[in-house]
Amino acid sequence: MATASLPGSPEAAAAVLENDDLVSEILLRLPPQPSSLPRASRVCRRWRRLLSDPAFRRRFRIHHRRGTPPLLGLFGSSRGVVTFQPALDAPDRLPRGHFSLNLDDDYMTLGWRHGLALFYLPDSLQVVVWDPLAGAQHRLDIPEGFVLDPSEDPVNGAVLRAAGDIDHFQVVLVTSDGRRPALACVYSSETGLWGDFISAQLQSATMVHWGEPSVLAGGCIYWLISVTSILEFDLDSQSLAVILVPADMLTGRSHQSTVMRAEGGGMGFLNVADFTAEFWRRETDCDGSWMLGGTVELDKLLPPGSDNEALRMLGYAEENNVVFFWTVVGVFMFNLQSLEPTRLSEIGISGYGYHPFETVYTPGIGGGQEGTDKRRSWWKRCRQHIRGLFSCARGGNDGDNK
Repeated sequence: MATASLPGSPEAAAAVLENDDLVSEILLRLPPQPSSLPRASRVCRRWRRLLSDPAFRRRFRIHHRRGTPPLLGLFGSSRGVVTFQPALDAPDRLPRGHFSLNLDDDYMTLGWRHGLALFYLPDSLQVVVWDPLAGAQHRLDIPEGFVLDPSEDPVNGAVLRAAGDIDHFQVVLVTSDGRRPALACVYSSETGLWGDFISAQLQSATMVHWGEPSVLAGGCIYWLISVTSILEFDLDSQSLAVILVPADMLTGRSHQSTVMRAEGGGMGFLNVADFTAEFWRRETDCDGSWMLGGTVELDKLLPPGSDNEALRMLGYAEENNVVFFWTVVGVFMFNLQSLEPTRLSEIGISGYGYHPFETVYTPGIGGGQEGTDKRRSWWKRCRQHIRGLFSCARGGNDGDNK
């Protein structure tokens, strides 16, 4: 009489390894690093076949879009060419210039998010959405009447995808010259249409500048439009509002500021004066007051000699909560949770306007033969991993590495 295999037994593990659907579910939970799928594909031909399937790779990207994607690197611009510069270490490090785009028109980079870039072309009154992974460009005409005078009306915007979506995107454009109300308009690639104009009144004394890219936090998009004003667009209510930053938050003779994600996912504010960083959060459940979350002396965390010249803030990566600084000895990124600085060796120290590239990248998987010892080593590790998942299942945990 046949007996059923117990969970965690070698027979149960072997049964899993014979089921393509179950193996795919396990492989789906590999870390979203660029090296994960190519390295796992070396285990055996069967895994290589599963991991090379476009349908699996699509599911892999969707699965990890719900979490925190890797910070692959940054994009910088030089003479009209947008070029990738890596930030990860080997084996996840992508080559410098792995992605690049040459825009023949005069353009402004409005921002990056969810693996997409947004550019504004003032001469043609268009925006371009670029997907580096797919190599696709989408040129969109800005709605008539949104920009009255391209030379006078500054434009900013944001591009984003819904959670778990890798097919469609939205573009949110905002504009104001400080003399008329701020306007916003939303484009949906799913419908191919722009929505109605949405407006918000600015204070008459507001001197609008659009140098800062947007930050997505708590279901809203934020732009720092002046020293003391933040423009907020609520994605759910499709409403526009202005949030004031108290002047006493802007300490120091020479300070730099950016909107950031605060603890809990809401909006925060980072102000850096000389080498002192102050982290603020806005209390949205009461009167909207600002609370100081902490203060950090950055010069104590950087290598010797970094404080010989003032810091310059280069950018902020919202998904990984990382801010980038130029120093006289190099470019560093700070994780705002661990406060650990990492030097980016390949980023030029004289550049401006770096834009973080945070996305799940699934490179092509080759079919070359690997060494027998490497295959056996990987096979052993993967069998141990599968047995670990069964052990979790027996303890009441489904083993889903979310």
